Amino acid sequence: MDGWKKGRSASPTWCWADGRGMAYPEKAHELLEFPILLYNQSLFSGDQGKGVGIGAQEELSGRCQRPGGSKTNSSWPRLLPRHSTMHLLGPSLLLLEYLAFSDSAWNFRHPKTLYAWDGACVWIPCTYSSVKGGGHTLDNLTVYHNFTYDKKTKHYNGTILYNKSLKTKESTPSQERVQFLGNNRNNCTLLINPVKVNDSGLLGLRVTSGTDKWMASLNLSISESAPQPHIELHQEIREDQEVTVTCSLNFACRDYQVHLQWSLEGSVTTSTILSPERVATQSHLSFQPKWTHDGKNLTCQLWDPMKQRILSEKTVLLEVKHAPNLEIQVSPQEAIVTEGESVTMRCQVISSNPPHWSVSWFKDRTKLKEQGTTLVLPEVTRTMSGQYTCQVSNDVGSRQSDVVDLQVHYPPEPSWVQLSPSSIKEGVTVELTCMSVANPPPANYTWYFNEQEIPGKNGRTFQIPQVLVKHAGRYSCLAENSLGPGSVDREADLNVQYPPKGVTTVIQNPTPIREGDSVTLSCTFNSSNPRVTRYNWNSPGSQDHTSQKLTIQKVTWDAQPVKCEACNQWCSWSPSVNLNVLYAPRDVNIQISPNTEIQSEKRVLLQCQYSSSRPADVHFFWKKDGSLLKEGKTLTFGQIFPEDSGTYHCLVNNSIGQTSSKAYELQVLYAPRRLRVSISPKDGVVEGKTAVLTCESDANPPISHYDWFDGKNQDLHYYGQMLRLEPVKLQHAGSYWCRGTNRLGQSQSPPTTLTVYYSAATISRRAALGVGFCLAIFLLAIWGVKLQRSWKRIQRQQGLQESSSGQSFFVRNLKARRTPQAERPASLGCYNPVMEDAVSYATLSFPLGETDTRRLRDAGSSEMREIPPSRDDRVTYAVVQNCQVADYENVTPEVLDDEGIHYSELVHFGNGKRALAQEGVEYVTLKH
Repeated sequence: MDGWKKGRSASPTWCWADGRGMAYPEKAHELLEFPILLYNQSLFSGDQGKGVGIGAQEELSGRCQRPGGSKTNSSWPRLLPRHSTMHLLGPSLLLLEYLAFSDSAWNFRHPKTLYAWDGACVWIPCTYSSVKGGGHTLDNLTVYHNFTYDKKTKHYNGTILYNKSLKTKESTPSQERVQFLGNNRNNCTLLINPVKVNDSGLLGLRVTSGTDKWMASLNLSISESAPQPHIELHQEIREDQEVTVTCSLNFACRDYQVHLQWSLEGSVTTSTILSPERVATQSHLSFQPKWTHDGKNLTCQLWDPMKQRILSEKTVLLEVKHAPNLEIQVSPQEAIVTEGESVTMRCQVISSNPPHWSVSWFKDRTKLKEQGTTLVLPEVTRTMSGQYTCQVSNDVGSRQSDVVDLQVHYPPEPSWVQLSPSSIKEGVTVELTCMSVANPPPANYTWYFNEQEIPGKNGRTFQIPQVLVKHAGRYSCLAENSLGPGSVDREADLNVQYPPKGVTTVIQNPTPIREGDSVTLSCTFNSSNPRVTRYNWNSPGSQDHTSQKLTIQKVTWDAQPVKCEACNQWCSWSPSVNLNVLYAPRDVNIQISPNTEIQSEKRVLLQCQYSSSRPADVHFFWKKDGSLLKEGKTLTFGQIFPEDSGTYHCLVNNSIGQTSSKAYELQVLYAPRRLRVSISPKDGVVEGKTAVLTCESDANPPISHYDWFDGKNQDLHYYGQMLRLEPVKLQHAGSYWCRGTNRLGQSQSPPTTLTVYYSAATISRRAALGVGFCLAIFLLAIWGVKLQRSWKRIQRQQGLQESSSGQSFFVRNLKARRTPQAERPASLGCYNPVMEDAVSYATLSFPLGETDTRRLRDAGSSEMREIPPSRDDRVTYAVVQNCQVADYENVTPEVLDDEGIHYSELVHFGNGKRALAQEGVEYVTLKH
């Protein structure tokens, strides 16, 4: 309902599509009927739904613009006040409110009014958009001229200038003059070419998009001739302040080019504006106004380049604010007078905007006390010569006139001679200048030397190139101009000076001079003008540099030639004197070839060099490690060896002294050699401690890589110089060797044995194991003896029952038993690692016959294996190694000296009965 609230005007209303115009001629009483028409239209019109329908609703032109310029979102015509429509039915009000809010939301942008003239063209820039968003395109475009809306037919009437279906691209014959340059998405630009005077009026753009319809309008103002352009000037224009003037014309068409040209020279910039907001052609003139522009006309012309004629023009009057413009007039006009005459000067103001208010006079930029436009100088003097100006001021500023150079003529004043340079040195060019003030300047000069005229010299200056002593004397001159000659004021005395001559440096002490001696030198000369005031020496390190004599204490070997300088106003140097100092050889050094690294067994040459020596007769000597080696300049090694490394000195001597070179360290590079492995501790290491094996070597450069191997030549994969074993184990015992490598080669050491001793814990553990083992052997031996006795007893019993074919044997102990010595200590046992894996017991075999075998089988012994049928008559015996004292714990040897081999001899007998008396015989004694 906001659209109804805002429509209160009963007069014809101009509505604009987004500010663009459409005229509606409806009366106030027609607006009263408008709601009923809207009601009927909404019920019976075929254009239903959203958007603007056919009928009175189409009288809208988008957003209406109020007289004050503000816009409203309503697209309805302005209505009577609300109290005038209160008699309407409620349903009608609701329907009208619905229609107000269902207004089509099209936004058209184009100029309000376009201007042109007959025969030109009209370019109508136009854009449109739908508030509903994308996807809405135009279907048809119709251009009306002076259209009206028929409420009965619900259509617009008027001259159709253009009609085009944007879908089918069909158009009316009038398309030849009116062209649509836009598209169906956002551009509705039109071109009317040519345009006619009767095209003036209201132009309507009727567009449809689906069920939405819209009418946008604008005014065309077509004149018979081109209108005048408009010139925009600043309020105030000042001289020499750049100003920009704009000439604009509310016309622009790409098919009809026009130019705007100016009557003044300057920087011109032309622009053409073709936008929905404005159509215009502009030209900007930038120039710096001068006082001469004041009161001049400035014209902007509209030029037709095709027809080469001026279509229209606009002229404005320029008013340039400027300081006064002056000129000065002098009498006499040449401003040249003789001393005593009078001079009159007038300051004339040619132009001033605003008018001037003061006049001042200046001489040589100094302000005079005289005021007014006229300056009178009666009986001028020579001091009145100079440059005169007048200055006039107004509100803008001040300006001075051009300079008037007033020349007052008078004869030459008394002349005098000026010497240049002021200090005259023999050999330089001397210029003598005759100084005399006169106006006009003197045209002729006469020169005098010692009061005698110098012929041929009549210029203001007189030069003497390379002045000599003979040119010394008194000089004067006489100046003359057009008013007559002057007079001589004073003479100039030319005094020719020169530096000291014949300067010599003399050595006063006897020669020869040795290094470290004191030397005295004297500086002498022949003549000097002015007199000599000081002396200079070029010898650094001396005591006094300004006296006539110079003493050099402890002269150096490289003393430079000495010369002295005698000075008055100028200085003269003497020739250099060479001291020829005698000294021992200098800068003794050793040069080696090759100068790269020195490798063993290569050829090497050492040369002794020195820079200088006086006297030049020298001798060379060589020292190695402080000992005299040989004499000679060179020292040659056919094949150098590591033993040749050392500190070398070269000595050079002459009759003055001897000089030694700096120590030269000769380093011979060689591959590793003399490798050996040292073990710490060296006497062996106890199990569990730390052993450090060091690979000691002789190599240059030092060994960069070490390899370690054990006694079986297995690589230990350790590459340092020191092999650290921590803790040491029994299996570490054995041989070790190392291999060293540098970039020249490699070498290896001989094997070195590492001895590992048992620790106390290991000895205790092994001793306990040995005691246990010996005890087991002892118990087994006792059990074996008992078992043997039982077996023999059984054999004897069986032998009594054997037939005559039976066998019998007895055992004889070859060594008599000895009574053990009571004083021998009991054995504590021992452990012999050599015998750890050996057999320490004996097996006794007795050959048996078939009868014995069967008898044993019958006895039921399951452990017996069958003896082969062949009989064995050989003696079977066992050798058991005797154990030392304390081999076994708690075992005491029976015989003290029984250190030999113990064996048992088995005597084999034939078949028969065995004596029963042999039962007490001890068969075997086992010793270990």
